[in-house]
Amino acid sequence: MNAVTMRAVRKRFGQVEAVRGIDLDVPAGSLTGFIGPNGAGKSTSIRMIMSIIHPDEGSVQVLGSDAITAKDRIGYLPEERGLYRRMKVGDFLSYMATLKGVPSQGMHRRIAGWLERVQLQDVAKKRCQELSKGQQQKIQFIASVIHEPELLILDEPFSGLDPVNARLLNRMIRDIHATGRTIIFSTHVMHQAEQLCDRIVLINKGQKILDATMPEIHARFDPRTVEVQPVDADPRCVDALRAIPGVDSAQWVPERRAAELHVARGADPQDVMRAAMAAAPVRSVELRRTTLDDVFVELVGEALPPSEESGNG
Repeated sequence: MNAVTMRAVRKRFGQVEAVRGIDLDVPAGSLTGFIGPNGAGKSTSIRMIMSIIHPDEGSVQVLGSDAITAKDRIGYLPEERGLYRRMKVGDFLSYMATLKGVPSQGMHRRIAGWLERVQLQDVAKKRCQELSKGQQQKIQFIASVIHEPELLILDEPFSGLDPVNARLLNRMIRDIHATGRTIIFSTHVMHQAEQLCDRIVLINKGQKILDATMPEIHARFDPRTVEVQPVDADPRCVDALRAIPGVDSAQWVPERRAAELHVARGADPQDVMRAAMAAAPVRSVELRRTTLDDVFVELVGEALPPSEESGNG
């Protein structure tokens, strides 16, 4: 059974075709990541799933009907953040819970429990505008899950969070998924998707170019990156390693004190590894497991921008 089904979906804004004929099945109970660069069509696809906008062509089915009919069974954290700034946090969450059909009995206990989980147990009586950007984002996350939805959709949920709070949100998403909920989240930060997801949908220029489970991705894409750690940790070794036949490119990675060699398609990584060991004294040479960054570069031919995580608490 699928939580979301899209068939031949297209959406145009003026002369720009933001989504171009996407077919998609999101299995119930899965944790699916929509990945790709900014402007790829991820948020447009999510807004169509949520019935915020409608496709020009094709069909979208959500939980057996559509998002409007199933609205109380869906939680949604939009990319555009927004709170009722003058409302107190506890009142805001009570209001949002009531809109989603949460009974008044036990509601305050439920809200207090969630505030404690996100380490904001002392903010219930503060106005939303008094909170930092990161704190506001955590309040919006609570608002999206307070009614224990069957389907949770998160659009760029990690944007603006510092590493500590990103790790906290990561853990909560895992916990929610462990209860059997279906979760879709979009991101252009590949390592977040790789850590969390059991299924990946890669979108670029409005088209779906990959739709597979993580094991399928690792089986399909041969590892093409060799990591070489020289004995003396000298970055100058990159010049010699770059000259090895079959090496497309090479770079020094300071945080790992190692050189990263990208093996050309058609070349044998084992030959490159043997040549690297002969080129200079090394501590280790290993074939690194394929990452989503590697897959994206192979399919699209360009690197993604760095993470936009910031220091907001």
